[in-house]
Amino acid sequence: MQLYPAIDLKDGQCVRLKQGEFKEITVYSHKPEEVAALWQSQGATFLHLVDLDGALAGRSVNDKVIKKIADTVSIPIEIGGGIRSEEAIESMLSLGVARVIIGTKAVENPEFIRDMVKKFGQDRIVAGVDAKDGMVAVEG
Repeated sequence: MQLYPAIDLKDGQCVRLKQGEFKEITVYSHKPEEVAALWQSQGATFLHLVDLDGALAGRSVNDKVIKKIADTVSIPIEIGGGIRSEEAIESMLSLGVARVIIGTKAVENPEFIRDMVKKFGQDRIVAGVDAKDGMVAVEG
């Protein structure tokens, strides 16, 4: 079994939302790269990042923090949140991210995933499905 510690990013910080509500935020760290390093030191072999701001905005918002995390750890990183174009995928991969999670765009346009897997490879692109109250949730 592979466990993926998660770091949710909002306003450049490591946070947790209470029951997915953006108004109910707990800040755990102002330095997410230190949290990432801690997970790695505890034996994590992969990190899962979520750009919460990006999920709402429909585009990545925390690029600088994502890059800082990628530069801090040596384990692979996957990222989701607001990645809805080929350019966004290329941008995330250029930051040092190993795998990109496509959610909203996968629901809206399943062929997009197929095309991106053909272009970037099946190890670099995954479809992510969020659910709320038993229904697929999109756009953050």
